[in-house]
Amino acid sequence: MWGRQVRRITDNETQMETNSNDKDRHRKGQIRTTGTKTGIIEQDYNSTWRERYSEPIPSQTLTSLWSLSVAIFSIGGMVSSFSVGILSEYFGRRKAMLINNVLAFIGGGLMGMSKISRSFEMMILGRFTIGAYCGLVSGLVPMYVGEIAPTTLRGALGTLHQLAIVTGILMAQILGLESLLGSEQLWPVLLGVTVLPTVLQMTLLPFCPESPRFLYIIRCQEHHAKSALRRLTGRLEVSEDLAEMKEEKRKMDMERKASIAELFRSPMYQQPIIISILLQLSQQLSGINAIFYYSTDIFKKAGVENPVYATIGAGAVNCAFTIVSLFLVERMGRRTLHMLGLAGMCICAIIMTTALTLLETVPSMSYLSMMAIFGFVAFFEVGPGPIPWFFVAELFSQGPRPAAMAVAGCSNWTANFLIGMGFQYVANLCGPYVFLIFALLLLLFLVFTFFRVPETRGKTFDQISATFHNHPQNMMDMDQGKHSTELDYLGSDGTEN
Repeated sequence: MWGRQVRRITDNETQMETNSNDKDRHRKGQIRTTGTKTGIIEQDYNSTWRERYSEPIPSQTLTSLWSLSVAIFSIGGMVSSFSVGILSEYFGRRKAMLINNVLAFIGGGLMGMSKISRSFEMMILGRFTIGAYCGLVSGLVPMYVGEIAPTTLRGALGTLHQLAIVTGILMAQILGLESLLGSEQLWPVLLGVTVLPTVLQMTLLPFCPESPRFLYIIRCQEHHAKSALRRLTGRLEVSEDLAEMKEEKRKMDMERKASIAELFRSPMYQQPIIISILLQLSQQLSGINAIFYYSTDIFKKAGVENPVYATIGAGAVNCAFTIVSLFLVERMGRRTLHMLGLAGMCICAIIMTTALTLLETVPSMSYLSMMAIFGFVAFFEVGPGPIPWFFVAELFSQGPRPAAMAVAGCSNWTANFLIGMGFQYVANLCGPYVFLIFALLLLLFLVFTFFRVPETRGKTFDQISATFHNHPQNMMDMDQGKHSTELDYLGSDGTEN
């Protein structure tokens, strides 16, 4: 039951983000499948402009409007991510997620009604609103899941966030096919359907308990914290769990409240926040968004007859290997999986570059390039995909965690924006060698992870944060200590995992 509760929360975020974000990806597929020179949404922009001004939209204006429609999604995420700490502290984790659904309703409604209203302004505003929704939820969900998860399952349950995202991507890719909702008539339905998962979340989320750590450490509500612990663990006796939180609260009360600026000023927070930012950058600057943003073009250059379906195949690989990571993260550890993923992606990027370079002279290289793309996606979901989202929550104690999630989230969305806007220009300049840039970045992130990122598997939040407080220059020597008593029991029978 507990795992399903977490899954219900993360599933809604996924559908919102991917259904809107995947219209960008699907639009590129529409260029090929419809035989037109512009995407169907761009065609709608053109017809709207013609109705208003009795002339075709200038090419430069159309490009600017479409670029703004694409980029403003990430801008919304960048702006709202800074509010994660404020909302989560004022309303609580669960209530903040519920309130945030208002943005999903507004954004989905604006995008879904933009065609019938003959307003590309509504589309752009809807994209910004959905982006703002996703910016908040990409911080709120990992924070909530990390705080309610037992130490022995924290990584696996944290991976559910990424599993929900990639599942939503796959669903959006399938629904975006022209034979389903990707047609000229039905694309507004595809965008408006993002409201449906929001309804599901608003129905189910109230049945989930608030984070007991938030209730006790932040709100000092011991009775409510005990009640939440009992619901999550299925045990009446939760004194050991509460004792661990009391110790963390005692230490937090001795520290100054950590603002975003304090994270960079204080020596005890500098290293974990730098690690958090670079882990987020290792996800976005790995090249995965370049693969998915332009996967249809890449598959076409590789000689695939139906590139849209090949892109859906990559989405299926995305889902499959996220499930693999879910089962490995508590066995192999976060650090090991992250390095494995980075190394594999680096190799695949080099293979992809080689295959695309030789494609014109060696046609069989198209198959190698496809294998490299699928391998690239698979290794991404082994480590760099799921791990950065929940790793940030693990590096910080209760006090500085909301501010850290805000900084990390903004870093992620900013990098997403830069890749989305800049990749095509760099690709035009570098040709098939563009992925060598990502290979170099992946290698640098791999070296950084090896030397500077600690392993957090099986450790309490207090043990992890104490590592930076007491030994800021020796993060690799984390004492194993005892396993956390916090939520280490699951099930109604009260037996230990």
